[in-house]
Amino acid sequence: MGHSIPIVSALDGVYTGDLLLHGARYQALTEAFIETYGVMPDFIARAPGRVNIIGEHIDYCGFPVFPMAIVPDCLIAVKAVDGSSVKLSNVNAKFAARQFDYQPDGVVDIDQTVHDWVNYFKCGYKGALEAIANTSSPVGMQCLMDGSVPISVGLSSSSAFVCCAVMATMKANGKLLSQERVVKTAVASERYIGTNGGGMDQTTSIMSQPQSAAFIEFSPMLRVTPVRFPSTTPPIAFVIANTMVESDKAVTAPTNYNLRVVETRIGALMLAKHLNISEHSACANADPLTFKTVMDEYFANSYPSDRDPPVLKWTKRLTDMLERAEALFATHPQGFTLDECADYLSISASDLTRIVHTDRFPVRADRFKLLQRAQHAFSEALRVVKFRQVCESEDTSDECFVALGDLMNQSQDSCRDLFECSCPELDEICKIARQAGSFGSRLTGAGWGGCSVHLVRQDGCENFIATLKQEYYSRRFPELGDDELKNVIFATSPSSGAVIYVFD
Repeated sequence: MGHSIPIVSALDGVYTGDLLLHGARYQALTEAFIETYGVMPDFIARAPGRVNIIGEHIDYCGFPVFPMAIVPDCLIAVKAVDGSSVKLSNVNAKFAARQFDYQPDGVVDIDQTVHDWVNYFKCGYKGALEAIANTSSPVGMQCLMDGSVPISVGLSSSSAFVCCAVMATMKANGKLLSQERVVKTAVASERYIGTNGGGMDQTTSIMSQPQSAAFIEFSPMLRVTPVRFPSTTPPIAFVIANTMVESDKAVTAPTNYNLRVVETRIGALMLAKHLNISEHSACANADPLTFKTVMDEYFANSYPSDRDPPVLKWTKRLTDMLERAEALFATHPQGFTLDECADYLSISASDLTRIVHTDRFPVRADRFKLLQRAQHAFSEALRVVKFRQVCESEDTSDECFVALGDLMNQSQDSCRDLFECSCPELDEICKIARQAGSFGSRLTGAGWGGCSVHLVRQDGCENFIATLKQEYYSRRFPELGDDELKNVIFATSPSSGAVIYVFD
């Protein structure tokens, strides 16, 4: 059955730090709800954003990632009412109130061509009702949202919103499913808006535990292992710095996010054929086929032995697969055309587009850079495994900072050069950060703008942040005041995952 979404009536198990400040926010949301709808809400659904420490763009390849939930979150206060209409307002006046009606045929219309904030809620609403098999008589809902996750910067504001909408809809309809089912529902739901993600954002938001990052494995089954950072002196700290370059996944998906997904999916199909395992049931029946599935099937009955320690097994397999992928794709260093990929697979181009679902998630590209994408995917997965190994070691010396930081720096280099998901502003802020004392600096949250994450000593956080303000923000954004910068660059620690808050 899995673990249930926690239902709480106090915030001390949800947040650390200033509980009075968090309590005041919940109180303000409740009062705003009463002012908007004239009644008390039944509950408040809460789903946090996340920062990915390492493991970029490999969740949808089936490989493990290493994120942590953060304190900024999405809150939705909800009242179940008669009828089947849904009213949605936001405490931020920038987002106009919306209303929609449940539709027996299709649940709700979601127009992907219209960029409207309500679409993210509609995704969660539709997915939740389908998951709980209540697409005939859902209750009406009055909802008020308060989001503190910065939008379009790589901290999963959209996924937190969808997760929150899923939980809110399930709870209002009297059937809140397990954490695992909520994760799967949220992942599937976000595809209604055209984002073909792999599940890291939703898993982190729903299943994170306090004071721990999460080593998340997706294949052969979803598994979340809490991992604490080493107990160094001074302690490890992470600083999130927003480049102020917005990157909206739903808008740029055809040339950025979804294109990278499709490139890895085509790569997996071709690699399976290259290894003579494409007809094996594990590969032939996979939808989608991922690099991880190909790797697992190839090594299913061969070396390295399962008796090897986990890290050694990961290292052997990922290194071997990287070499084999390079041998296959190096013939086309500038990339493959769609027809070249289809010819290699002995299928038509139209069949290939159907298999990798570009009918649902359109992409635009003349060539697919399979060599570079495979090199990043396999090497990044290896960095994730090594990062966890360092965290779980007994090393609390300065070498621990260096080892973790080196892996983060290598990840940024790979994201920039092989996956091509960085941007000049991200490159600049990472360079400044390393000069200012960061052991490791990298983009986080898909890239193409958005946020960066930096590994620093906790006792150096204040000076580090001051340097970035002076060297990056004051030069590029002199109009930003101190209050605005507090939400642009800040230190963070691992937060708890999603909860349902109920009133005493």
